[in-house]
Formats: sequence, C-alpha cells, structure tokens
Amino acid sequence: MTYPATESTAATADSARASLEALRTEIGKAVVGQDSAVTGLVVALLCRGHVLLEGVPGVAKTLLVRALAASLELDTKRVQFTPDLMPSDVTGSLVYDARTAEFSFQNGPVFTNLLLADEINRTPPKTQSSLLEAMEERQVTVDGIPRKLPEPFLVAATMNPVEYEGTYPLPEAQLDRFLLKLTVPLPSRADEIGVLTRHAAGFNPRDLHAAGVRPVAGPKELDAAREAVAKVTVSPEIAGYVVDICRSTRESPSLTLGVSPRGATALLATARAWAWLTGRDYVTPDDVKALALPTLRHRVQLRPEAEMEGVTADSVISAILSHVPVPR
Repeated sequence: MTYPATESTAATADSARASLEALRTEIGKAVVGQDSAVTGLVVALLCRGHVLLEGVPGVAKTLLVRALAASLELDTKRVQFTPDLMPSDVTGSLVYDARTAEFSFQNGPVFTNLLLADEINRTPPKTQSSLLEAMEERQVTVDGIPRKLPEPFLVAATMNPVEYEGTYPLPEAQLDRFLLKLTVPLPSRADEIGVLTRHAAGFNPRDLHAAGVRPVAGPKELDAAREAVAKVTVSPEIAGYVVDICRSTRESPSLTLGVSPRGATALLATARAWAWLTGRDYVTPDDVKALALPTLRHRVQLRPEAEMEGVTADSVISAILSHVPVPR
C-alpha cells in the first residue's frame, strides 16, 4: 500500500531532482553535446547501477566521467586499464609489514564512490573480472575475507570499439554487470565548432575547476532521489510490457543470446528513474522505449551470419519495440 507524499517529502524530492538536473549544467561546462550520455549517467546514479561508455578515441568519454565526478561531492578514483594491469592493482592486496611481522590489507582504487575504469577493454579478461564481485556484491574478497565498498559505489567505464587494435572483448558476465551501455558518437558539426571555440578561448580539459565545474549534489541528494524513484508506480501492464520485450529478444532469429530476467529488472529500474526525472510518479510505455536501447544492447548476442549482413543489436531491439504490442 502506498501513502500520499507529505509536503516535506515532496519538497525534498523536488530539491533532489533540481540538484540532479543541475548536474547537466555543470557537465555542460566541460563537455559540448552528448546529452544522451549525460542523461544515462544520471539515470545510473539513481538506479545504483554501473555505466559503460563506448566510442572511438577523442570523443570526450573520459572527460565526461571526470566532469560528472567534479560535479558530485563523492570520493573519486581512476584506473587506467593497460595490458599489464593485475587484478590486485584494482582490488588491493595483502602487504607484509616487517615491523609487525604481519600482513595487512592495502585498499585498491576500487574502494571509492565513483571509479573511472578508463579503457577497460585494453586489459585482459582476467583483470576485467576483478570488478565482477565489486560491481555485483559491492564488496571485495581477498584472502577469503570480504571487505565492503563505500556507499554509494558506481563504476563508470570507458571503452573503444572492439574492432580497434589492442582491445579485448568484455566477457558476457562482465557486460551484464553494467546497467547501461552508452554510445558516445562523434559530435555534430555545430557541436564540434563549439568545442574548438572553447579551446580557442582557453578551455583546459585537464583543469575542470578553472572551467567552473563545481559540486552540486552529494550523498544526501542521491539518497532523497533514490527514495523518490522507489515510489514511482509501475502498473501490471507496464511490467508485462517489459517482460514481453525481453522475452522477444530470446525468440529473435538474429540473436544467439537474449535478455535475461536481470536485464528485465534493469529496464524497469531505468524506466522508473527516467519517469521521475521527467516529473512523473508513474511509468509509461514511452519511458520503457526511451531506455530500452542503452539498457539492453549489451545484454544480447548477435548470430555470426546476422553480423555479416550488417545487423546490429540496436536494429534488432528497435524492430522488437516496433512489434511488441504497447499497453494503453
């Protein structure tokens, strides 16, 4: 049973929404365009999810995450993934102390609120997998002892397209840990002119403080926003619509792997967050459609013959969205 929100609760939720909307403004001081990617990052924050940003080198993937980090009052760390990176370089390890003749655990960079995993697919799957437990269980187990990660905890990973030299494909289990996979395209002509104009005026992407990026939200605002999102109404018809979309991917002749039940829960969560961000306390089919591609594109696997014909995961999901009956 749901109860009507009190005036103070509504005011808190509205204030949290305003703070998260202000994130867009702050990120916009450093990154021109890329509105879809910015929206996806905000949705992931609301859903306690992780984000994978894919794009060719030089489209501001890393800058986007750094601008997000600078706009939040959260602890942030960065790991540059390279072929020689070891799992312990991410999670931490036991270090021998000669003074006490004992081993003590030294935290790795994963012990933070926002972890920037830069170029995650340039390290072998063994090191990529070091994040599996952290992303799912919010803990790291070393020497048989589980160690809790700070709350909130979010991994924002960047990657180059798999076809690029020196990249490793991410395992399916690793991909499924990401709530969203956001594509970061090359900018439009107008946006690219805007980028050059900023640089000509003295913009330094390595100094976001000088660019005027300031923290506008923190744990308090995130907690209030997440509580409000949890109260967004989901009708049985909407739940059925989400299930029908995901089940259709399992029956598609173009796919060898469809969306799992975890993917269905992820789509419902992102649709609720988007509904709340747009000022509604209920989910519509349009909310589901708006988040279907970024939530599902990395959870399906194309048949080799479909790939050779130029079929993409996005085109398959878009076709499914056009055929699955929409509830009224």
